[in-house]
Amino acid sequence: MDALLFPTVKIVNSMTTPPRRLTLRLTFVLIGLMLPLHLSAQDNNQLDWSPIKSVPKELQDKQCQMCEGRYNDPLADADLSIPLEQQNIEASASSTELRDGEVTLNGGVILKQGYRTLKGNTATVNRLTESGTLEGDITLREPGVLLRGGSAAFSADSGEATVTDSQFVLHKQHIRGEATKLYRDPQGVITVDDGSLSYCSPDNDDWILRADSIELNLEEGVGSARGARIEVSGIPLIYTPWLSFPLDDRRKSGFLWPEIGNDSTGGLDISAPLYLNLAPNYDALYTPRYIQERGLNQELAFRYLGEYTGLWTLGGSYLDNDKRYEDEFPDERNHDRWLTLVKHNGLFQQRWRSKVDFGKASDANYFKDLDSSSLDAKRQTSLRQLGSIDYLGDDWLVELEVQQFQSLANDINNDYKTLPQITSRYRGVDSLWGLKPILLGQYSNFDTDLDSVTGERIYAEVGLEYPMLWTHGFLKPTVKYRALAYKLTPGLTTLDDETPSAGSALASIDGGLIFERPLEVANIGLVQTLEPRAYYLYSEYDDQQNQPDFDSAELTFSYNQLFRQTRFSGHDRLDDANQLAVGVTTRFIGNEDGHQYLSASIGQIFYFEDREVQLNFNNAADDKSGSEMAAEITYSPNERLDLRSSVVWDPYSGNVNSGSLQTAYTSDNGALYNIGYSFRRPETLSVSPITEQATLSTYLPLDTHWSLFASWSYSLEADITIEDMFGLEYDSCCWKVRLLHLRYFDNIPGENIDFTDPNLEREQSTEIQFILKGMGGFGSSVSNVLAEMIRGFEESEY
Repeated sequence: MDALLFPTVKIVNSMTTPPRRLTLRLTFVLIGLMLPLHLSAQDNNQLDWSPIKSVPKELQDKQCQMCEGRYNDPLADADLSIPLEQQNIEASASSTELRDGEVTLNGGVILKQGYRTLKGNTATVNRLTESGTLEGDITLREPGVLLRGGSAAFSADSGEATVTDSQFVLHKQHIRGEATKLYRDPQGVITVDDGSLSYCSPDNDDWILRADSIELNLEEGVGSARGARIEVSGIPLIYTPWLSFPLDDRRKSGFLWPEIGNDSTGGLDISAPLYLNLAPNYDALYTPRYIQERGLNQELAFRYLGEYTGLWTLGGSYLDNDKRYEDEFPDERNHDRWLTLVKHNGLFQQRWRSKVDFGKASDANYFKDLDSSSLDAKRQTSLRQLGSIDYLGDDWLVELEVQQFQSLANDINNDYKTLPQITSRYRGVDSLWGLKPILLGQYSNFDTDLDSVTGERIYAEVGLEYPMLWTHGFLKPTVKYRALAYKLTPGLTTLDDETPSAGSALASIDGGLIFERPLEVANIGLVQTLEPRAYYLYSEYDDQQNQPDFDSAELTFSYNQLFRQTRFSGHDRLDDANQLAVGVTTRFIGNEDGHQYLSASIGQIFYFEDREVQLNFNNAADDKSGSEMAAEITYSPNERLDLRSSVVWDPYSGNVNSGSLQTAYTSDNGALYNIGYSFRRPETLSVSPITEQATLSTYLPLDTHWSLFASWSYSLEADITIEDMFGLEYDSCCWKVRLLHLRYFDNIPGENIDFTDPNLEREQSTEIQFILKGMGGFGSSVSNVLAEMIRGFEESEY
């Protein structure tokens, strides 16, 4: 008997392997919004559905509350470690009859093999043809899958099977469906005649996909439907003669949902992406994008992953004769807009590492006007054009790099290119009596399109450090010598010395102690640490009056800056120093889980000599006896509240030069509240003004379905709103809609806005997002805006 029934179970298994995700890609889309209409279509208990009143409180997550119930999988905890073919089949029935090679089981037929169970009223098996039928209230169960039907026929020899009047549930995917007939062919492809499926709960048909024929290839993870239509609240709104969709996370060619928006910089904005899964290791995305006041912008992105060549992304866009750009800049010779992007990351034999990050745009206003919808590019002050290759040896790291920039800001000039720059650094772990060598050499060739100084630079470091680490503290003495030499070409500038050089010896001692004590606050066992740190730094002065500034800048002062060996980035300045930095940190750490409840730090640098080396040698030496005082604090009493603050105060002038405060709170119902404040006083007010800004943002659920969201940025010194966003969301069990309105000044990041400019205009944008859960939707840019403007926002998976 077991040998005859075994093929039956195998056929059902092939027919009901659950897909992990269902995302439809349609050839034609028409969207309508309707209020939910509830239709009772099935016996919910037969589909493993439990109404919320019978669901334990601990299982009532957000999805359960929105759907007013949940699917219960009785086999969710089944043991899947033993393959089915290694397990015996248990069969039971009220009566059994054998006649002319045919076995008949009657009354409460149950076939069980491991985690799979098949039930029915009667079963008939032909021992000669190895085929049979099941009749009456058929139920098949596997972990994550429920299949019910009126009757079934199978052939063990070919693997064919047919189930009529079928209903199915995929518990984890929250998907249910129906079919007049399911047919499994010998190759394992399943055909569903007159079928439907939906993400909605069993008593809810807010949306449902119906089709004359659905074909499911579980082996390939691909599905297709003919005569398909989508009904919203019982009303047919979308029809397509054919559509294709994936049954799992594997990529599938087809049209993606469109993006629809409207803003004051271009009017109506519609894009319709077409995804092409060309091979397992490369694909493409073509996005025609119609912008009402500009024209047709065509975007193309191509990805390739090779075993030896790494990951490549090639992208670009082209808009022929931007009509609005022509009106705004009539004197420009060419009004075509374009963007080119190349990105690459590779690692060969764990030794050779390569990188390309190349971006070039037709003009500096490209990202202000045409933020690309499908290309991996972000608004920034410049586009980097970088290529590098590194060799990671056991003891040495060698880097070859070429780099230049395209400026996108009128007040920022990234003039110099490094063509090339070669760096060699010792990275070995071996030491002699605990001494670690410091060896660094760098050659750079700087060029520019301007009539400025260009030339070659060699920078080198050689020295030793002796790190000593203990559980109660650390001490690290360092000595090294830094050398710098140039070979310059003057351009239009007259140079007193075309081969300047400089050298500076440096010595430092960095040490800290860690004290701990136990304490208890509000019945919470804590460990408080006290971590004083002192850092003495001495570096020689050498005259560098004739040296250019190719890539150096003064670093922004903060608490971490107290313990750095230089106050400059780049290698064009060897700064002089005779100073002592002193800081102290205290932490409150939980005994049981190691959670850091509070951390606070404060420190200052004391100078024993004036700092003569300046970025601009026309500036006088810095003769202050001490630096600003820098302090930082983080407070996180639980997972819901996070507070971070920093301040830089000048005790000699009494001014606060910079400060920030960021507070984030998440409530029990998932509401997000963020408050931010930042202040910055530049060293020279004539170059840039004081900036003082406040920000507020929130994502606020009003009830199970309705939510508000908003963000507001306000300039305190200009007394004007810089940017604000607000919107409304309705989220049901199986669909979601968001409406968002955004107002902003369309400046490039990094530029200071002149609010007194009479030509300054505020831009506006209105966007809508609509999602049929389990199928997809349009308006994904709304999710991106929320994630960018509301700290802590994450798109839900349901």
